[in-house]
Amino acid sequence: MANFSKSSVPQFSMDVYQNAYLPEGGREVNAIVTVTATGGGTIGSAVSQVYPQGHGPSAAVALMVDCSGSMDYPPTKMRGARDATAAAIDALRDGTHFAVIGGTHVAQEVYPGAGRLAIADATTREQAKQALRRLSAGGGTAIGTWLRLADRLLSSADVTIRHGILLTDGRNEHESPEDLRAALEACAGRFTCDARGVGTDWEVKEVTGIASALLGSADIVADPAGLAADFTRMMETAMGKEVADVALRVWTPVGTSIRYVKQVAPTVEDLTARRTEAGPRAGDYPTGSWGDESRDYHVCVEVPPAGIGQEMLAARVSLVVPLPDRSVQNLGPQGLVRAVWTDDMTASTSINPQVAHYTGQAELAQAIQQGLDLRKAGDFDGATAKLGRAVQLASASGNADTAKLLAKVVDVVDAATGTVRLKTKVAEADEMTLETRSTKTVRVKK
Repeated sequence: MANFSKSSVPQFSMDVYQNAYLPEGGREVNAIVTVTATGGGTIGSAVSQVYPQGHGPSAAVALMVDCSGSMDYPPTKMRGARDATAAAIDALRDGTHFAVIGGTHVAQEVYPGAGRLAIADATTREQAKQALRRLSAGGGTAIGTWLRLADRLLSSADVTIRHGILLTDGRNEHESPEDLRAALEACAGRFTCDARGVGTDWEVKEVTGIASALLGSADIVADPAGLAADFTRMMETAMGKEVADVALRVWTPVGTSIRYVKQVAPTVEDLTARRTEAGPRAGDYPTGSWGDESRDYHVCVEVPPAGIGQEMLAARVSLVVPLPDRSVQNLGPQGLVRAVWTDDMTASTSINPQVAHYTGQAELAQAIQQGLDLRKAGDFDGATAKLGRAVQLASASGNADTAKLLAKVVDVVDAATGTVRLKTKVAEADEMTLETRSTKTVRVKK
């Protein structure tokens, strides 16, 4: 075994926020688990086995650019895509493995080709940008083929971080939804992927579904002129990732069961169905790659009912990361979720502020999505009620960004009560922006 000491791998910490008190016979325990990674410093046994001394995490990135025929309407989309991809290539750090894929109804290797990845330096960056100039629009859209090619290329590199950036402007019309779903299932856990829709002719649920399945971000870039700045930010974020495949491990004692595990900040993402068993009474929930950042998770556990004065450990939460020998290493921090039965009504009915806040943020995301679906279906009364509730929740939680997006779809009469009127005319870009960003949350006010 090599000698390991200092590295730029972040240190992880964990905090648990909950009201542990339940009334007699109470069964549901809720906790918000805050996980924070801070860069630099000396690492102990936690992740030192992953990175040899003097080496930070290595990375491979696949850039998938939509080259279907619709990218020429208007021509600014194709130009914007070329410029954005060039800007992302400029943001690659030296030594990063990378490839550019042109996506139509088939996936094509634009650079470097021959099933290889290039290694970023001044020469390969310039060669890649020259190759981008040859991109032209024509053909259909089969995103699953792009993802499968990205997976093959990324898996050819012996690196720590594998990441994709995907840009599309249209609907996935040249493969079945089942084909795309199968590609996502095949790629899940092998690389993370940020997805962007340019213009307004793409399907929000397709793009957000790709990002969700591959633990990345999704967004709309309605104006192609904004692509370069967005791609630069995405690549800089990807270059800041230092630990891949971190999982939230939740252990529960006999008699308890997990109702759900959700990421609730910076976005809402239900991880419950992604659990993989990790030994007796334990399961791992994937969180993807980490840099210097903080995220919040809502853990809901059902415990066996008990009498006044009894107490139990409802769950133990830790972080694990895979090692090259297929074992896992615990990253150190641990959070305990407790249950205490009491006859103090004030204690047992009090809702922890963090739990209350994120329960509201999850409801906000759901209300927006349901409201927009009802609006598209022509149920304007139902849409008004759901979007009114969304306005009320956004106002109460201080989610100003979402409140501004809602105000472009509804006229707000009274935010506090959720009284709104649907706007008769809504720009398609405004509606799609609200839907795409509906899961973005704000953290609890300190």
